Amino acid sequence: MILDPKTPPQGTVRDWLDARARSDGVALVFPETDDQITWAELRNEARATAEGLTGLGVRTGESVAIVHPNGKAGVVAVYGALYGGFRATMINLAAGSDAIAYALDHSGARYAFVHDTQQQTIARIAPDTLSVLSPAMLQSKLPVAPLAADMDALLMYTSGTTGRPKGVVHTHASLLAGGWTTAVAHDLGSADRGFCVLPIYHINGLCVTLMASLVSGGSLAMTSRFSASRFWEQADRGKVTWFSAVPTIISHLLHNAVDPSIEVKKRLRFGRSASSALAIETQSAFEERFGVPIIETMGLTETAAQILSNPLPPGVRKIGSPGIAYGNEVRILKADLADAAPFEEGEIAIRGPNVMKEYLRNPEATAKTLVGGWLRTGDLGHIDEDGYVFVTGRLKELIIKGGENIAPREIDEVLYSEPDIVEAAAFARPCKSYGETVEAAVAVKAGSDLSEDALVALCQERLGKFKAPDRIHFLTELPKGPSGKIQRLKLATLIQ
Repeated sequence: MILDPKTPPQGTVRDWLDARARSDGVALVFPETDDQITWAELRNEARATAEGLTGLGVRTGESVAIVHPNGKAGVVAVYGALYGGFRATMINLAAGSDAIAYALDHSGARYAFVHDTQQQTIARIAPDTLSVLSPAMLQSKLPVAPLAADMDALLMYTSGTTGRPKGVVHTHASLLAGGWTTAVAHDLGSADRGFCVLPIYHINGLCVTLMASLVSGGSLAMTSRFSASRFWEQADRGKVTWFSAVPTIISHLLHNAVDPSIEVKKRLRFGRSASSALAIETQSAFEERFGVPIIETMGLTETAAQILSNPLPPGVRKIGSPGIAYGNEVRILKADLADAAPFEEGEIAIRGPNVMKEYLRNPEATAKTLVGGWLRTGDLGHIDEDGYVFVTGRLKELIIKGGENIAPREIDEVLYSEPDIVEAAAFARPCKSYGETVEAAVAVKAGSDLSEDALVALCQERLGKFKAPDRIHFLTELPKGPSGKIQRLKLATLIQ
């Protein structure tokens, strides 16, 4: 199967994996271990996994949870679920126990592929209806059922302003289109090898790297996690031609003493930044020091990652803009959902083949987000005369820390679980390292002996260290609007 730059991929992930397996090409390499797997080997392992799940009685379209960091076993689990026609349900390992437990329960998954490092956590928080898969459970194999492009393929949970994660459902068609938009924008081909240091339980790692390598016929180097000190060495061992990162990673590389070798710089065509805005100073300094162009992009879980990208050199890259639409249509909406005038600020809306099917079992949120065939992103921006989008703010109150979306209310609810808390609100604080970091403000009952350390520890226990506030400020009363609603966005300026 050949990538068409004008037409989204047809068929299913199974079709594309079968097609790639007809070559003897390498699909993935793992620089940490020097292991590798060919497309044929990957297809065969995925098919065997899918047949084992079918023999176990897993139904087409049923959720199968994948609780894995990056690695061969996790990739085989993903492709196995997709090959069998099951809904690959990616569990965010950094989400904290509350969010993981919610996703496992809400997804309805009866079975889960669980990495050894996650066994104890899952045993403690998983619903009683969930079984952890073992090789012995997959021995009785049955042929996989027929698939269609409009069938469910992926379920990935994303934080929202409600505090409860929303389950984004993608079909085979939209999942493949997510890889296609990246491949088209970056002119990826069979000679390219991406570098995946972002977790595949995030949409960036899954679609920008994994799916893009599938539809482009290229390959992928994958590490278990990002390491600033080993990044360039691993890029060399993996012989990568491009990498995908978030601004935090680019900043860490810039401030690390290690430089890439001449061979790495000759091989690298570009680096890619997404998930949150990249500081102009960081981008310029990175390119000046390393001689590698950074392509700023924009994507969402709801759009199988990329919606906008700057062109590759020698095309015009507008620093400070995530670029133009590739494979999508973009428009700016006014408050009444009519089109904004040129250069007028409004809500960014997207239409394209990579847009999600729905939020699982959440028709109200689906209806608010998908309007007339357009997906409302919740981001504010404008479009210039050349079609470049400039993001100016967010309608939503999400905190974006290191490219990870964190719902403030999720933190609020943990704080409110402490009986002495009267008012609570988490908010974003600008941060050079992560873009934004998490802080919170609380008002407590008179005479309470609650301490900041105790509340931070509570949040870390319930949500994980990444989502927990770095600081918690004690106020007599939190600022409120006329309706009595806490004005979260005022907190950062109120508390210095």
